[in-house]
Amino acid sequence: MATTITAHMSNRQDRWRMYVVLPGPVSQWPEYDLGPGEVPTVRERSRALNALGYTFTGDPDWRWTESSVWPDDPASAVRLIASIEVREARE
Repeated sequence: MATTITAHMSNRQDRWRMYVVLPGPVSQWPEYDLGPGEVPTVRERSRALNALGYTFTGDPDWRWTESSVWPDDPASAVRLIASIEVREARE
C-alpha cells in the first residue's frame, strides 16, 4: 500500500497556496501558488497537486478548519485551512 501524506491549502496575503507536508524542514515542503481570488475549484486543486507530483488518494473531499490570524483575539480575522490525504503520483 502506498504511503499517504497530507496536503494543505490556505489563503495568506490574499493568495491561495498549497503545500505537501513532508518530514524535514518546512522550507523543503513542495509548495504551489494558486494565485489570488475565490477558493480554488477541485479541478484547480487537482492540477496543483499534479504539478507537485502528488494525487488524491480517493475522493477529493477536503477537510476545512479555521484558525485565527491573531490567536486569543476574538475579533481576529479567520484563516481557512483545507487538508486532504495524498500520495505520490505514479508515472
